Amino acid sequence: MILTLQKSALLPDPIHAVIFDMDGTLLDTEAAHKRAFAQTGDALGWPLPEALLLSMVGIHRDANQLMLADHLGPDFPLDRFYADSDALFEGAMAAGASLRPGTMLILDHLAQAGVPMAIATSTAAPLAQLRLEKAGLLPYFDVVVTRNDVERPKPHPEPYLLAARLLGVDPSRCIAVEDSHAGVRSATAAGIATVMVPDLLPPTDEQARACAHILPSLAHLHAILTA
Repeated sequence: MILTLQKSALLPDPIHAVIFDMDGTLLDTEAAHKRAFAQTGDALGWPLPEALLLSMVGIHRDANQLMLADHLGPDFPLDRFYADSDALFEGAMAAGASLRPGTMLILDHLAQAGVPMAIATSTAAPLAQLRLEKAGLLPYFDVVVTRNDVERPKPHPEPYLLAARLLGVDPSRCIAVEDSHAGVRSATAAGIATVMVPDLLPPTDEQARACAHILPSLAHLHAILTA
């Protein structure tokens, strides 16, 4: 089904599909990831600067590993760092990740309107699907594009272009919903009207100009779509 807007000239009208990022957009996981990285670095005797931790938000693991190695040098115990930080993070997520404000409101609205939905995430499979399933969100999505599905992850547009293609929808008729700088760059480069709902990182001036909307929560997107 196609969702017709009443009031937002900045979004396609009608909307044929919505593509969501996962971590930090639907699931409140980015802060837990950052905390696990910081605690692990401290425990190993390699404190990670705040700027480095924030620069890793929304970036796939391969790139994060290169960033850490480049910043901290060849003596940094990369394998031990990821093993320990993964254990900390998964322990924090054992009961399931909490949802970002407005997640169920917007997903239920789009599902009731019959709007196809997809995920475009830098998290690998099957972890992405398992995380969505544990949160009760997997049934909402017709397509889940993970790190494994693309050669060039975010900030390259490939994840969003693939999600739109698998949905059978022209990118110009979609909305992307993102929280991170890399995700916004990916979605806007794909030619998709992008709504940024910041989590750990505020938008840059460039992203403020590129996004259709920058909103405090997914509930505010719901308000726009139902105005």
